[in-house]
Amino acid sequence: MQAVTMYTTAVCPYCQRAKMLLKQRGVSEINEIRIDTDPAQKDLMIEKTGRRTVPQIFVGDTHVGGCDDLYALDGKGGLVPLLAG
Repeated sequence: MQAVTMYTTAVCPYCQRAKMLLKQRGVSEINEIRIDTDPAQKDLMIEKTGRRTVPQIFVGDTHVGGCDDLYALDGKGGLVPLLAG
């Protein structure tokens, strides 16, 4: 299974929803990068994604996007194959 990295904050409900879906799809470990406690990571996230909102989700090197993007990918049947690599 591909590694999942997620830029998050402590109080983000969309981050929680995204983590829940990933766990339902078999992801046991998420590399969580908290941008609320590490401002340098926020700058890096914006540089990598062009977006300022969380979550920003990466599966391997693929930028999936935010929570809505993750659910849309799953709805089209693309999340499980991406996770499988």
